[in-house]
Amino acid sequence: MAKRERAKGKSTPGEGQDAFLRLMSHEMRTPLNGVIGMLGLLARTRLDGAQTAYLSAARESAEHLLGLVNDLLDYARLDAGCLDIEPAPVDLERLLQGVAELLSPKAHDKGLEIVWAVDPAAPVVLADDGRLRQILFNLAGNAVKFTPMGGVALSVIRTGGSDARPRLAFIVDDTGPGVPPEARKRIFEEFGHVDPSDASRYGGTGLGLAVARKLAAAMGGELAVEDAPVGGARFRFEADFDACPDAAPRVQPLEGITVTVIGDDPLVAGAAEAQALASGAALEGEPDVVLIDHPGGGRLADRPAGGARALILLKPQDRDLIVRYRGRGFHGYLIKPLRRSSLAERVLAALGRSGPAARSEREDERIAPQRSLGLRVLLAEDNPVNALLAKTLLRREGCVVETAGSGQEVLDACARTRFDLILMDMRMPGLDGPSASRALRARDDTTPIVALTANAFVEDRRACLEAGMDDFLTKPVDADQLRAALARFTNRDGRVKLAS
Repeated sequence: MAKRERAKGKSTPGEGQDAFLRLMSHEMRTPLNGVIGMLGLLARTRLDGAQTAYLSAARESAEHLLGLVNDLLDYARLDAGCLDIEPAPVDLERLLQGVAELLSPKAHDKGLEIVWAVDPAAPVVLADDGRLRQILFNLAGNAVKFTPMGGVALSVIRTGGSDARPRLAFIVDDTGPGVPPEARKRIFEEFGHVDPSDASRYGGTGLGLAVARKLAAAMGGELAVEDAPVGGARFRFEADFDACPDAAPRVQPLEGITVTVIGDDPLVAGAAEAQALASGAALEGEPDVVLIDHPGGGRLADRPAGGARALILLKPQDRDLIVRYRGRGFHGYLIKPLRRSSLAERVLAALGRSGPAARSEREDERIAPQRSLGLRVLLAEDNPVNALLAKTLLRREGCVVETAGSGQEVLDACARTRFDLILMDMRMPGLDGPSASRALRARDDTTPIVALTANAFVEDRRACLEAGMDDFLTKPVDADQLRAALARFTNRDGRVKLAS
């Protein structure tokens, strides 16, 4: 693993350049995030056809510019040697689930499926979670961009190595046009594209894969592309990792249960079968539970004949069909992209073999109705445009919002009253977000803290968690991300009660 050497007490030229690039990242991304966020708010107002078209063009241009800034700054940091690899235990399932769910809105808007699965033989390893996430997000994001129909599949398989040092392959398959052999070297070069016209048709600098290749090399691995079994391109990052010696084995709660998957899409069916197998289920024999993918196109699936229980697989935008499928005899639903933990829980619930919490079928937060009415949220943001954006989105969710412009104002507000959630900007005058978070945790204040960061750098995200924050959101914050955070961190007992 490559790490930068630092002389104790001294600042190297590389560190100075790194600090400059971090500052430029924040200063360039912050106004762009404000533009994109305010355009998003404007899109929710009443507009005529021409205004909607103008708005769409402006938002696409702003998002394209933000993508260019991200690629250029990432590449500049790597080129300057500003890269640390910091191994820590990596939950492979959580990693792939996070990337897939982050990209799922864009994929579903294009009519694509996005799925993931982890080989049960792939153990918990010591690696840099942030760097792996950056590689996968880059590869899967490209796959979504260039795939016109079908879908994208993320997977991890074990390809060899020893128990102490297993070799893993991180794979992204798509059903797109593929990459011809003559372009397979060129696309990993700076500003490289499969076709020169791709830059104008799809946007982007052609630096994304160059960044991913440098990250793969820094982790001692290789990144390559080949033909995918599903007909498009397969990007494969393979490397050796140290096994995590204290990791508990993954639970397999579906042992002794047979699951059958029915659906027209081979990616969805394959991922569902892989997750069922990873949970201990059998796929051969008379099924106890049948998982059926919603066919779409205005059609509803029929419950299969026989005694098997049935679960329907739906995209978040199909949430209104849940009641209709219950009326057709289905015993529950699963939201795509599937989560292995949810699949196991819902299968057990359908068979009546789980505890009360699962039998009550807690709503997946991706489709949960608004439950934020009256939540007290402290918004710490010194940029007035970004503060207005976040405050507007929070109030639309029914939250009561108090604002703070510095870390000290956060401490004062929390000493005065309780909050259900704190949204904390990383960079504020005086006491910054991480420092304020550490001060709150030192007071034994357990209020959930979600960082708001304009930077996509791994180090900034790591700093959030090391300071005691619970999670982070990358600006510009959109309504879906915010709604998911509210559901995740405030769906608990002991919510702050508003005085009547």
